[in-house]
Amino acid sequence: MNAVLAVRQYVSKMIEDSGPGMKVLLMDRETTGAVSVVYTQSEILQREVYLFERLDSPNREPMKHLKAICFLRPTKENVELLVQELRRPKYSIYFIYFSNVISKSDVKALAEADEQEVVAEVQEFYGDYIAVNPHVFSLNLLGCCRGRSWDPAQLTRTTQGLTALLLSLKKCPMIRYQLSSEPAKRLAECVKQVITKEYELFDFRRTEVPPLLLILDRSDDAITPLLNQWTYQAMVHELLGINNNRIDLSRVPGISKDLREVVLSAENDEFYANNMYLNFAEIGTNIKNLMEDFQRRKPKEQQKLESIADMKAFVENYPQFKKMSGTVSKHVTVVGELSRLVAERNLLEVSEVEQELACQSDHSSALQSVRRLLQSPRVSELDAARLVMLYALRYERHGSSGLPALLEELRARGGTDRYRKLVSAVVEYGGKRVRGSDLFSPKDAVAITKQFLKGLKGIENVYTQHQPLLQETLDQLIKGKLKDSQYPYLGPNTLRDRPQDIIVFLIGGATYEEALAVFNLNRSNPGVRIVLGGTTIHNTRRSHPGWFRLCCGAGPELFTEKL
Repeated sequence: MNAVLAVRQYVSKMIEDSGPGMKVLLMDRETTGAVSVVYTQSEILQREVYLFERLDSPNREPMKHLKAICFLRPTKENVELLVQELRRPKYSIYFIYFSNVISKSDVKALAEADEQEVVAEVQEFYGDYIAVNPHVFSLNLLGCCRGRSWDPAQLTRTTQGLTALLLSLKKCPMIRYQLSSEPAKRLAECVKQVITKEYELFDFRRTEVPPLLLILDRSDDAITPLLNQWTYQAMVHELLGINNNRIDLSRVPGISKDLREVVLSAENDEFYANNMYLNFAEIGTNIKNLMEDFQRRKPKEQQKLESIADMKAFVENYPQFKKMSGTVSKHVTVVGELSRLVAERNLLEVSEVEQELACQSDHSSALQSVRRLLQSPRVSELDAARLVMLYALRYERHGSSGLPALLEELRARGGTDRYRKLVSAVVEYGGKRVRGSDLFSPKDAVAITKQFLKGLKGIENVYTQHQPLLQETLDQLIKGKLKDSQYPYLGPNTLRDRPQDIIVFLIGGATYEEALAVFNLNRSNPGVRIVLGGTTIHNTRRSHPGWFRLCCGAGPELFTEKL
């Protein structure tokens, strides 16, 4: 199960089916994002696709010498735009691919508009999601619920995205959901309705053990998205933000023009692929090794060109040298900015207290630590609020709770009630009254023993003590111990064997810490394949529905590689 490969294969098939000749790729805002994370611009250029356009762009010029490959979501707006396009076609021939199921009435409307008979093909290719990593996908949706109920439009979009993922991976799963979450049950029912209605599409070859879809709710673990991260990919997203593989570095002091926006893609960047799950200390060592390797190669590339053979060797090696130069510049800049932010915001000390709040149970020590940091001018207002949120979630019902005093200190820092309201919102969203699981206590004797032994040995890295609740949930699922009473099956059938192919989806968004947990579970459990999805991928600024609206509103750019 590989989400990136699934969407790549769809794009490749579109290009192949259109045959030889110059082409334009016509997309909408969402399919642009879906294509951009799996294909670079240079890769598509090599396949005779020379122009990339948005269907809703008002000023496209007629180019009758081009074939049009249309990859679009089957929305009412897109169908109307396509109808207008076909009545006055700008290109010689159209190959139309929808990213999800299209209604017969919409196909009829397109056929009636195609008076000049320029449509060669209409198909459904189910790339209706963002393939973040091979085992991670996102729908890039924020604020999917209103209180404890779905926003109807977001429920429809989430159902479409999740069923597209299942179709692209060729899985017809059994479904389990988090009983304590009404949105999880509702989404499970909607997915099941689509599978029943479109049973012919889901008629895949049966496997000995059926695949499993597990639907969870972010509110069961409101802690994980609030923690600072220390692995490369998670840290970049937390401190800089990753938007469809693109990183905005325009605010970095003294940044050069060509590095204001960079791309981090494991598919096209070997250093990133090898380091995305490593801790920040290891990244520092590896970036130093990358620099030294680059310096060793550099003189050879810049030696005098005294013969035709020298020139030929230089031309052959130059693209590789230029690519390595770009890789070095990019990662040195990113790591340098991460280091600057860590120092400027005192994040080592902040993170240590965050981990203490998430993983330990010494209330007096935790309260003292939080108060000390709230009084530090080096701690940002956002980081101070995050600490108080973590404290509120951890000790909301403690007999000696210091929350009122902390809220007052928070107000005194900023002179506003803005963050006080956010602290109340996070407790309302993910507090003890809401949670279906006991987030802070081990569930069984084995877990208690592990925690006890961990305490005896001491902690190797105080910044990475925390393990997300998802890791324990999936571990129990893999072992066949996940309780039906808490995570029931939808319908009468149940799995008799331990699951092998698991799609887990988080309403309210997943995190890169959870992506790392899934990566490690896949690696340590041969025969088990897990794909993680969410309505979004969180960092603190893009956190739980109803908390922050501080996220950057920049739309996705066209491709994940700059020429």
